[in-house]
Amino acid sequence: MTTLLRIDSSASGENSKSRQLANEFVEKWLAKNPDGKVVSRDVTANPLPHFTGETLGALFTPEEDRSAEQKAIVAIGDELIAELEAADVVIVSAPMYNFGIPSTLKSYFDYVARAGRTFKYTETGPVGLVNKDAYIFAASGSFLAGAPVDHQVPHIQTFLGFIGLNVKETFIAGGQAMGEPGEEAFNEAKSQIAVAV
Repeated sequence: MTTLLRIDSSASGENSKSRQLANEFVEKWLAKNPDGKVVSRDVTANPLPHFTGETLGALFTPEEDRSAEQKAIVAIGDELIAELEAADVVIVSAPMYNFGIPSTLKSYFDYVARAGRTFKYTETGPVGLVNKDAYIFAASGSFLAGAPVDHQVPHIQTFLGFIGLNVKETFIAGGQAMGEPGEEAFNEAKSQIAVAV
């Protein structure tokens, strides 16, 4: 069975344009993979704790020396990483909040970035270990894709590449607070998805 892991991060629920684009992809993916399984991870509906000194302390304590509290902290990342490793395809949907990604998505990234599991250090630099295909669905209130202040899509692309995910395509619906131009951008992204799946 082929498994698709979808990670959603918009606080707008079903009104989210990035989530609607992901829905479009999933619908078409399931049409082509009728026996496929979709695993959903909504980091806004179920937010992860932000990293603290205790989080780092747990991760850097040898497994055999961890307290019960530290084991519980590490188990959060273990679950997320296992979910990621079990997937065949990964999709990420995200809005732009104040020029960047939601803090809930950043927390997810922090938990799944683990040396020895999702990446490793080598003499020539870090190497990603996840090795899956990925797709990104992004939306923003104005048209900032590619601008110097766009810390949304480049951040997601960089992180996914860092852990070894191969970003096949990125679908962007800018201008969502700008009326008709935003509607046109959204419909254009949907038409691109129809061709890509």
